[in-house]
Amino acid sequence: MICLGIESTAHTFGVGIVDSSGKILANEKDVYTPKKIGSGIVPHDAALHHMDVSEKIIDAALKKSGLKIGEVDLISFAAGPGLPPCLRVGAVIARYVAAVCKKPLVGVNHCIAHIEIGKLTTAAKDPVVLYLSGGNTQVIAFTEGRYRIFGETEDIPVGNAFDVLARELGLKMPGGPEIERAAVGGKYVELPYTIKGMNLSFTGITTDAAKKFRAGASVKDICYSFQENCFAMLTEVTERALAHTDKQEVLLVGGVAANKRLQAMVKIMCDERGAKLFVVPFEYAGDCGVNIAWTGLVAAKVFKKNNFEKFNMKNTKIRQSWRTDEVDISWLD
Repeated sequence: MICLGIESTAHTFGVGIVDSSGKILANEKDVYTPKKIGSGIVPHDAALHHMDVSEKIIDAALKKSGLKIGEVDLISFAAGPGLPPCLRVGAVIARYVAAVCKKPLVGVNHCIAHIEIGKLTTAAKDPVVLYLSGGNTQVIAFTEGRYRIFGETEDIPVGNAFDVLARELGLKMPGGPEIERAAVGGKYVELPYTIKGMNLSFTGITTDAAKKFRAGASVKDICYSFQENCFAMLTEVTERALAHTDKQEVLLVGGVAANKRLQAMVKIMCDERGAKLFVVPFEYAGDCGVNIAWTGLVAAKVFKKNNFEKFNMKNTKIRQSWRTDEVDISWLD
């Protein structure tokens, strides 16, 4: 079985094609860039971008895979969570392709897709997942039929916090890689360290870091200190989840997973606990169609061959705030 997946939750319009063995046949995308340098996503503009590039990206993915659309067996798309104008573009395009080509259609949870592509590409079996991006910060583990959230942000996601601080410091977007580069050789400046039970808060540290920068602290020192505190908070909560679940693996997914300092800190924690660390490959860390295509396939596998009664237009509404722990993971024991 071959699935074509469409990603359009935020700034990226991506199309991936994957077969049921896990072979990635295509992974094409185009990323929306705000007109004003350094500004955030304007949802309406991002949606227009996705509509404009959709045909080009779908054609590029089919060409890369060497397939015609008629040879694809299943269409999947990111149904949420995400920005509603962007989600609607992906949903409309997926429904159109599925209807015209008479293909079954499945809406995929964007967060679950990051987990599943991480497991596919790293061979992690049953990990505690640290999912970090511009839109999400969650510590997750599978138990009792669902991916349960053991800890999450109470305000802004860590990727968003990096972007907010980067704009305050006059750095380019996206902020995460710029802060990682600027942090090299920095010295520690006292910043807030906020964990509430198993949850985290990033607004206070972001505000205080900007305040100390305006008071005269260097960009290098602020970036170093910000990274150290944020990643130490995340590592602490992940270690607690690892101890609670008694699992032996940690998997880093999402765009922030590419940060080398984060990987180093979590690796130290895993080594001390006798656990193994897995990190999703860089090309699949951010939003992309492959994540959606593969998750559409693993969801489809639980049904008998050609029995796609649950995969129809009525069951493919977008869900802006579709939580990770609201999805029944029927393809896992």
